[in-house]
Amino acid sequence: MAVVLMCRRLPRLSRVTAFSSTAERKAERGSSKSEKEKRDKAGAAETGTEPGATIQLLKPQDYRVLYNPAAYAKGRAGSQQHVDRDSSQALGDTFTSPGTAQAPQTFPTASSQALSPIRNALPKPKSRTLLEQTMLATLYKEEAEKEKREMHDSKEDPRMFQKGRPEYRSLSCDSAEPAQTLPAEEGDLILQSVAGCEGSPGILPDYFLKLSRLPAERRAALLSDPRFGALCHCAVTAIRLFSTSDLIQILKACVPLAVPASHPLLNACEAEFCRRAWDMGLEQLLLVADCWRCLDRSVPSYLGILFSYANLHWKELTLPQFVQLLYIIGEGRRSPADLVQKVESTILKHLDAFTLEELGAICLGLFKSVSGISDHVMRRIADRVSLQMEDMSTYALVNVLKMLRYTRRDHLPLMRELGRVIPARIPATNIQGIMHITLTYSSLHFFDEDVLAAVAASLPSKVSYCRSKDAAKFLWSFGCLDYEPPNEEEFYSSLIKQLHAKLHEFTKFPEHLLTALLGLAFVKRFPEELIDFALRKEFIQKTRVSKYELNKDLFTLGKSVEIECPTYQGSRLTPQLCQEFTEMVSSFAEREIYVRPEIVEATSLLESMLGGPEYVKSHMILPHTRSSDLEVRLAADGRPIPFNFKDSVAAKKLKDMGVSLTDDLMSQLLQGKAHLQDPVEMGNEARIPAQERGDGTETPSLGGALSAGAKSQAEPTPGHRQPGEVRLALQVSNRNHFCYGSRRLLGLHCLKRRQLRLLGYEVLEIPFWEWFPLLRRTRSEKLSYLHYKVFCPALLTKAG
Repeated sequence: MAVVLMCRRLPRLSRVTAFSSTAERKAERGSSKSEKEKRDKAGAAETGTEPGATIQLLKPQDYRVLYNPAAYAKGRAGSQQHVDRDSSQALGDTFTSPGTAQAPQTFPTASSQALSPIRNALPKPKSRTLLEQTMLATLYKEEAEKEKREMHDSKEDPRMFQKGRPEYRSLSCDSAEPAQTLPAEEGDLILQSVAGCEGSPGILPDYFLKLSRLPAERRAALLSDPRFGALCHCAVTAIRLFSTSDLIQILKACVPLAVPASHPLLNACEAEFCRRAWDMGLEQLLLVADCWRCLDRSVPSYLGILFSYANLHWKELTLPQFVQLLYIIGEGRRSPADLVQKVESTILKHLDAFTLEELGAICLGLFKSVSGISDHVMRRIADRVSLQMEDMSTYALVNVLKMLRYTRRDHLPLMRELGRVIPARIPATNIQGIMHITLTYSSLHFFDEDVLAAVAASLPSKVSYCRSKDAAKFLWSFGCLDYEPPNEEEFYSSLIKQLHAKLHEFTKFPEHLLTALLGLAFVKRFPEELIDFALRKEFIQKTRVSKYELNKDLFTLGKSVEIECPTYQGSRLTPQLCQEFTEMVSSFAEREIYVRPEIVEATSLLESMLGGPEYVKSHMILPHTRSSDLEVRLAADGRPIPFNFKDSVAAKKLKDMGVSLTDDLMSQLLQGKAHLQDPVEMGNEARIPAQERGDGTETPSLGGALSAGAKSQAEPTPGHRQPGEVRLALQVSNRNHFCYGSRRLLGLHCLKRRQLRLLGYEVLEIPFWEWFPLLRRTRSEKLSYLHYKVFCPALLTKAG
């Protein structure tokens, strides 16, 4: 008897201990559990991963994701759902930014005792081959297992709001199974009678209606029946002879008959409805639009006519018609610019009359159509939701959160009530619903440990339902908020395993892999197999043609690995790319960061206190972290060491031009009424932006502190460091470096401080809650504060 041995490679996961000069590496040998998941609808059958020995015929097809927003609904368990791409969320301050089956061969997350650099190195070509084989095998396995999953109606579930009022019956297409089915024999008689287009065209709508009431299995066979094709042909031929009501009846019948979106009958119907649209009523127009949505047919011309008609008859819109219109706008992914003001005024007019489900539908329509909404309207919606949240379905609530996130509107009462209500609902919520809840917290920089812990506890058992986007957003959100849950090993290992299982998706959506890896890097986790994949030339090329700007993400990831994973031997960014990225962030920093009043003032005062511009440097020690540092160097006896001779020359030129940084000028600068220019034309209005977007770098030579093979004055190399020298990196922070209303640093800024310490810097905080109030105080008070920070006895004692 032949025996076949199957080998699995365990991926390497670098886990770096914070504030250590040597990166500690752990590899954990984890067990992988294959748990059966509960499906969304009550009473649905369980499904899970088949035993590894099962043999299946694999059918490679285009990858598809199932869609079921109904699982958000209160009381339903998690399932699969498609959520359209939303606006990518910011990484810390500057990133603009957010599956179903296990692979037959996956990479269990692992970890464990430290391995030697040779033993812990990546194998050469074989590891790449294994990753590629896994991608292909996963794709095949998903297609095979997908057929066994319960399918959900993606068009019926988001329409729960329509059940709240009887008026929606005339505005929407009901695709539910008919109460009374037609006997199969009667269906055969109908098909025989139309074989030669017998009878008058007036009978055809009734034929379609009756055939739509056949049992499901008979309806499925109709499309391949030549007699049904003949019936459709007769309808196309007589299309202009039907009354509008009859034509609508035929279109409605096509929904349960599952007529394909590209069918000739639907082509003819669309053309005819576009021709008749201006002679139809708003109720009929909305009903037809709903039928097109149920048939999955894109009809931009028809929707354009509908929106124009609604604009002309806006005052005639009833409340249900308005909500249905916003639903159609969202599903069509189109936002008519001329309707924005009218939509806002109508929302305010009916705000107290909307049901909670209707409010959710309105927010989803606005979100999907990328429609702007004023802060005032969003706050009014949030006010009402915060008072009635317990009575709202989770699906509707998530839709409100999407819009709250899109408008970046903080609403403390809503977030506090959400923290009270949502943890208990997490276990029964669909995985994409949980993702959107989690992403709301990270996007608004709002930290709530109870919510995050509930998400982390629920996620491992549902992780196989994560798409690549979902897994990435979870990792990003937890990393952004710098939170590691009580079950951190199970939580992270399950998500990293899912990233491996979804590896094939990242070639199409490279932004998701970078989002995931950055979220992991924030919390000191570096899955090296995935990093090697992300830094390969082929993958980098994918990022360059992406519709998203991913260069900064690559830069942050590549340089973080360089600093925190000294034994990593996989793919790296090339020196040329590092130089390009450095120049890119340098340009931004010179325009937006170095001229900020709080930084300009601190720099000026430090120069005065220490003896001149050669003793302090305002730049980015770590360009890939995209926020500025004030660098100061002290000897062992506490004496400042001059090192910034380049900026010192520039300052002398400035002085020769007759420009001096007086208190009066600084006062004007802080009030945003003056411009500070250097000979090279700074030309930027000094201001404190409402939202920190901090990124950038100093000159290319300074960026070289992290470029491959390059060293700079900023890098603490032993040859340039004097005995007992202390290098200080002063952090002039602002509110957007921290979680909302707290002093908890966000993940990107935790990463920066950790890496500065690894490079030998002492990190000194000049937090906004101390420094900003001082900006309007006397010069002596500010100098006293900075003197206390820089000449801290504890620092000098530590250095000695």
